[in-house]
Amino acid sequence: MRMRERVVDALEPTKYRQFLVYVMGPYKPFDLDAMVPDDVDPADLTAPWLAEWDDETGEYAAADVLALLKRVRDRLRGEAKLNAYLAIDIGIDLDEMDAASQSIAFARASNAIAFVAPQVGDNLGLGIEVGSVLEALDDDDRERVVFVHEDGVRSAMIAGISRRWDATVYSYVDEDDLVRQLRTFAIDIMNREETGSLPSRERL
Repeated sequence: MRMRERVVDALEPTKYRQFLVYVMGPYKPFDLDAMVPDDVDPADLTAPWLAEWDDETGEYAAADVLALLKRVRDRLRGEAKLNAYLAIDIGIDLDEMDAASQSIAFARASNAIAFVAPQVGDNLGLGIEVGSVLEALDDDDRERVVFVHEDGVRSAMIAGISRRWDATVYSYVDEDDLVRQLRTFAIDIMNREETGSLPSRERL
């Protein structure tokens, strides 16, 4: 079964069931070794696993971030009727596919891909994961990616995302603003698919 079909089958139907919005954020561990460039020693990086940041250096604890991402997913599904999901919703065992490979496969299967970066202690890990996904996508697919960070988040990795891949980067002031921006971006992608300026994912 193709990944797109697997994702659709795993999720409760929405009005726009075939329009998949993959929501990512710093809420789970990932394989750092698989993501850093070959000439970089992971041991030299100071970033912790995504779910293990120092709560005292950021605004949120790990549980808070996961709760935020779940609310964003639910609002996109409930208010915009988009088929939004998190990786954990699909339930693929890491023994079957590692987290980095899952992220890339979900991104390739989805109509829109949203990276959400709240103010946590260290966003380097998320930046590496964003880079890993963007590097694996072709130019048309990169147009489907949006990176939305909370006001106050500053990272050389985030700046590099825009420069290297010409990715769409926005900031948000609160949860309502975050949902509004993600909804607007996703609807724009939907319109572009309908007009043919982006290929329809339903035909892939």
